[in-house]
Amino acid sequence: MPYQTVNELPASVRDHVPVHAQEIYKEAFNSAWDEYAEKNERRTEESREEIAHKVAWSAVKKKYSKGADGNWHAD
Repeated sequence: MPYQTVNELPASVRDHVPVHAQEIYKEAFNSAWDEYAEKNERRTEESREEIAHKVAWSAVKKKYSKGADGNWHAD
């Protein structure tokens, strides 16, 4: 289920992550969704969706950090 726009992202992303980070999340998720389509491409038993979300959060964490307020801010 790739995301076409940031408006389709989960509320946990839309409500707490800046728009630029949402774009990063969307692009990373969609890329991982394509890359791990085949089960034999995955190193774990996690689903394609679970892996794509992990990859997306990892991409966001490269440029953003979660603040004490619960929102994400650029490093």
